[in-house]
Amino acid sequence: MDQPLPNLPKLSLPRIVIIGAGFAGLKLARKLKNKNYQVILLDKNNYHQFQPLFYQVATAGLEPSAISFPLRKVFHNTPNVTFRMAEAQRIDQEKNRVYTDIGYLDYDYLILAMGADTNYFGMKNIMENSVPMKSVSEALFIRNKIISNYERAINIADLDKRKALMNVVIVGGGPTGVELAGAMAELRNKVFPMDYPQLNFDNMKVVLIEMGPSLLAGMSHSSGQKAKEYLESLKVDVMLNTAVENYDGLNVIINGEEKLKTNTLLWAAGIAPNGIEGIVDTQKFKNGRLLVDEFNLVHNSKNIYALGDLCLQQLPDYPKGHPQVAQVAIQQADNLANNFLGQLKGKAPKAFRYKDLGSMATVGRKLAVVDLPFIKFQGILAWLTWLFVHLMAILGVKNRIFIFLDWSWNYLAFDPSLRLLIRPTYVKPKDREELIEDKT
Repeated sequence: MDQPLPNLPKLSLPRIVIIGAGFAGLKLARKLKNKNYQVILLDKNNYHQFQPLFYQVATAGLEPSAISFPLRKVFHNTPNVTFRMAEAQRIDQEKNRVYTDIGYLDYDYLILAMGADTNYFGMKNIMENSVPMKSVSEALFIRNKIISNYERAINIADLDKRKALMNVVIVGGGPTGVELAGAMAELRNKVFPMDYPQLNFDNMKVVLIEMGPSLLAGMSHSSGQKAKEYLESLKVDVMLNTAVENYDGLNVIINGEEKLKTNTLLWAAGIAPNGIEGIVDTQKFKNGRLLVDEFNLVHNSKNIYALGDLCLQQLPDYPKGHPQVAQVAIQQADNLANNFLGQLKGKAPKAFRYKDLGSMATVGRKLAVVDLPFIKFQGILAWLTWLFVHLMAILGVKNRIFIFLDWSWNYLAFDPSLRLLIRPTYVKPKDREELIEDKT
């Protein structure tokens, strides 16, 4: 829109506009609360999403609200921080202006923290027929799809059609794929047989496909191998060195042949940075990530910064850029916030240096792998460590309590209570008018 964004506070402070309220954008905005900057935070949703637990929403382990937190609540009684639910569409680097779907606004500093989306590697059929998991709404869609498939399967006599509805194929052997496969296998092994006793769950396959030679490529070889053993103990079919070439909504094509039939292909095989119009080619790497210096300043820019999955910071220790994980985004935001605060005191900015705090992934109940800088371990201790770390990382005390209660009940009863098929209904405009007339 070519109109200025309405109702913004008029403060005589340098204005920092942050696009994206993920781990990086939210961390930066929170650290600048009640400081001598005006902060405008933009996001297309009015809540923060805790991505590492999307898979638990998808497998009925947690409710969506437990891993989402309203952004406006974060900034109560914070006059220098303003949130607007808007979708950034274009930036004008010469005018220092951001255009959104609700108006434009000018900035002194612009922070790009839009994160990344699903990467389909140019395969159109897979993009159209598979299901990604990069948002709470997509995780909820997966939950609804899986439950709907079983409600349909129980009413179908044809065995082949029933198997296709029951089978779940997951592509991508990173933490998301591994955790999703483990959770789906536990539902298949323990929970669904109670809900659908008339179905034979020996007919249901949970398949995890990874193009590389091992799972959890970003972690140690021992953790990847252990994760594979854990998944196979849960009766997950793990296929390594295997690339999915096509998927038409039913047939999974591998090496030119129909290898699997499923109505549910979950795609967790890669990520692609979210872009925005106004960034020039010289500021981007060939994969779309924005090139930044050691201070996260975008190349050939004086006042535009990029954080997290969106940026590529080539340093001697990381010539191909940092791993696209939450800890990098959080630490980059923390460093940039410190530089902004130091600038107010005339201090020189500090270059970003990533401190690897370790990686972890859970495979199932009492099954997890943890790689810390000084030790690697697996099993129940790793699982408890994973639970504690993720519980403490959740925003909001209430959310932590809800998640702790859900996890405790699921551990004791192994019967998650969120297997609800809730789908939004559409009311036609004509019917809506009739409803209004009836009420009046």
